This record gives sequence, structure tokens and C-alpha cells, in this order.
Amino acid sequence: EYVWIDTCCIDQKSSSELSESINSMYSLYEDADICYAYLNDVDFMSDPSAPDSAFRRSVWFTRGWTLQELIAPRNVQFLSKTWSVICTKADMAATVYDITGIDYGVLCGYTRLQDLSVAERMSWAARRETMKTEDRAYSLFGIFDVNMTTIYGEGEKAFRRLQYEILSQINDHSIFSWSLPAASKDITTGL
Repeated sequence: EYVWIDTCCIDQKSSSELSESINSMYSLYEDADICYAYLNDVDFMSDPSAPDSAFRRSVWFTRGWTLQELIAPRNVQFLSKTWSVICTKADMAATVYDITGIDYGVLCGYTRLQDLSVAERMSWAARRETMKTEDRAYSLFGIFDVNMTTIYGEGEKAFRRLQYEILSQINDHSIFSWSLPAASKDITTGL
């Protein structure tokens, strides 16, 4: 009945609407019946699980804002540049884990974010990029269930504010020791 498109439905000219939208974006994805992830650099004919596939190399997996689009919704369908369904998150959970390092249980929906350390959740964002410096922090609000005022122009201060907010709500000092996920970690055992 309704569709929400992050690139169209946020009035970026209104700072209050922008801040409200950013703070509620994760819950919009989480409450969605389905989320369509458009991969404009992936051809439908590609085998997504192949080691050298366009799916694995898609820029979508490197963007800061797409982290919550991948984690929050139960049902994600990946679409090719011709708008054809490539696969679902559930179908390719092992491949998506391999690409992103995101906990396999989180991808499959049986592990809650709150059950993972701050360091592990931070590591998922380590290789992701955003156009604006502040968005490195703002794109993580939902991952840590925090709300903050967005202040574009504050630069790196946004990430420091995010860390303070996380520490004020979560008693987990691993925030100071996170690193990139190990590529050799076995998804079935967690080792």
C-alpha cells in the first residue's frame, strides 16, 4: 500500500525533517515488509556466489548508508541494473557474510544486534564510505539504537558524539578496540 524511498522521500532542505528521517530510518527498514536493494552495477546474468562475481564487487556493499538497509529488514531482494531479482538476503546469507563480515546470525535474523559487541558492529562499517564525513556516524544510529541531533558541518565531531552516546547507553568498552573482521572466520562455528 505504501512505498518509502530514501533518495526521494526525505526533504533535505528541511534540517528538522532530515534529522527526524535519519533518526527513524533504521526502524522504517526494520518495519518494511520488503526492501529492494538496487545494484546498478550488477548484471542479472551474474552468479552472485561466484568468487569474482559483479554481485560481490558491487559498490552497494561499500556504502555507509546501505549497512542498515542490509541488516534491518527481514526480507531484502537484490535487484540487477535491469531491475530483475538477482537473489534475496536469505538465499545469499553466506555470500553476503563473506562480502561484508556481518554476523551470519544477524543476516539470517536469529541473532539480535544487542547480543553482539559494539566493536563487532563497528567493524561492519569500517570499510564503508559516505559522501559526507558526518554520515559515517549518522548511518550507524539504528545499528546502535541511538538518537542524536544531526549537525552537518561538524565533521569528525559527529563520530565522537556517536561514541559518547553509545557509551552512555551500552556498557561495552570494546568500542575502543574494534578492528576489521577476520576474513577466515567460519560462519557456522563463529571461530
